[in-house]
Amino acid sequence: MPLLSIVIPAYNEEESVAYVLPALHQALDPEGIAFETVFVDDGSTDGTFERIAAICKQERNVRGYRFSRNFGKEAAIWAGLQAVRGDCCVVMDCDLQHPPGVLPQLYRQWEGGFEIVEGVKKSRGKESLAYKAFSGLFYRLIATLSGLDMRASSDFKLLDRRVVEELTRLGERNTFFRGLSYWVGFRSVKVEYDVAPRSFGGTKWGFFKLTKYAVNNMAGFSTAPLQLVTVLGGVLIVLSTGLGIQTLVRFIIGHSLEGFTTTILLILLIGGCVMLSLGIIGLYIAKIYEEVKQRPRYIISRSTESPSTESGD
Repeated sequence: MPLLSIVIPAYNEEESVAYVLPALHQALDPEGIAFETVFVDDGSTDGTFERIAAICKQERNVRGYRFSRNFGKEAAIWAGLQAVRGDCCVVMDCDLQHPPGVLPQLYRQWEGGFEIVEGVKKSRGKESLAYKAFSGLFYRLIATLSGLDMRASSDFKLLDRRVVEELTRLGERNTFFRGLSYWVGFRSVKVEYDVAPRSFGGTKWGFFKLTKYAVNNMAGFSTAPLQLVTVLGGVLIVLSTGLGIQTLVRFIIGHSLEGFTTTILLILLIGGCVMLSLGIIGLYIAKIYEEVKQRPRYIISRSTESPSTESGD
C-alpha cells in the first residue's frame, strides 16, 4: 500500500500539536490511506517538542525533529522533505488552517496520475485587509518578475516522491518552497480549500517578518530587480540629456535657469536613484555571500521516533 508522508513545520505550537494526529486519523483512516507524520520543531521556545515526543510514544509512524534554533519555516519544510519515506508527501501547517479533510482529495488526484497537487485558497479566512492587500501585492510582483502565477497558492500541497527528490537535490541555501514547486514543473492540478480558523494563538507572521520574507523570495527567485538598476540609469540619462539641452538653449537665448531649486531637485533625484540601485545590488551580493559560505540550511539538535517506526528500520 502506498504511504503518504505528512510534513508539519511547527513553531511555538504547544497547544495545537495535540490536535493534529486525531484530525489526520479522522480524515484519512476512513479512506484507508496509510500515512506517516513528520513534525519539524523550528526552535520553539515553548513545550512544542516535548508534546511531539509524547505523541511519538502514543502513536505509530510519527517522527519529530527539533532545530537548534529558529531557522525559519522554509528550512523546516526542507528538513521534512529530506526526512520523508513515503511514496508521496504533503506539507501542511500545524495550526490546522490547512484542513485535514482536504487530504483525501489531494491523495486521490495523486492516484490519478498528477505529480503535484496544489492546494489553492478558495477563501483566505479571517485575515486583515492590510494582510490581504500585502499578500496580493507580493504575488502580483512575483508573477510580474518571474512569470509564475502563484496567486492564492500556499505551502499546502501534495508532491510525488520524484518531485520531492528533485527538490531536495537543489543546492541553493535560500529556498522558496512555493516558487520552486512551480519551477520544477511536472504534471499538476489544483484543489480548492477554505482556510480554517486558528483554534489556538495567533499568526507568527508580523508585518516586518512578512516584508523580509517577501523581499528575500523576490530576490531569490528573480533577477528582474537588477534590471531595474539599468532602467533607472536609462531614465536618468534621458532626463539629464533633455534638461541639458533645455539649459543650453536657455543660456544661448539669455534666459538661463536661476536659483538652487533645480540643482537641489536633481541632486535628490539622482542621489535617490543611486541609493536605490546600490540597495538592490547589495541585496543580491548578500544573497551570493550567504550561498558561497555553504552553511547548512538547518541544524537538528534532537529527534524522536515512534517505537513501531524504530523497530521497522
